[in-house]
Amino acid sequence: MTWTIIAVLIIVGFLFLLLEILVLPGTNVAGIIGFALVAVGVWQAYATYGTMAGTITLGGTLVFSVAALYYSLKSKTWEKASLKAEIDGKVNLVDETTIKPGDMGHAISRLAPMGKAMINGKYFEVKTNGEYVDENTKVRVTEIDYNKIWVEPI
Repeated sequence: MTWTIIAVLIIVGFLFLLLEILVLPGTNVAGIIGFALVAVGVWQAYATYGTMAGTITLGGTLVFSVAALYYSLKSKTWEKASLKAEIDGKVNLVDETTIKPGDMGHAISRLAPMGKAMINGKYFEVKTNGEYVDENTKVRVTEIDYNKIWVEPI
């Protein structure tokens, strides 16, 4: 086996390990394949070129592994890859002045038991007490609990 094949085995093994860490966490298949490829590459260096070459290959692989681990654990490395956007939107903010218990509307979608309804000309996500309500059914607001609007069919 040539040095090119041994180097390719080790590099592809590291790529599989990187894939396991960054893209497929928890599956373990890519990690096992990556570790096996690196181990086969080092083993082939020992088997083909002798103890000295195998030890140098093993040492180089370990040094590369430690350097890659050090570089990946530095804080600035992950800042380059991380998402900087912030999510500042809120879902279903209920303005107490636009909707109150007793207001009427109609279901836009099927309420099973949650869905959308139009009340006072605005769309809201509403919830029933467990009953299913078909769309275009008239509903009445029974309770507003922070950001949840409870309705009942009329």
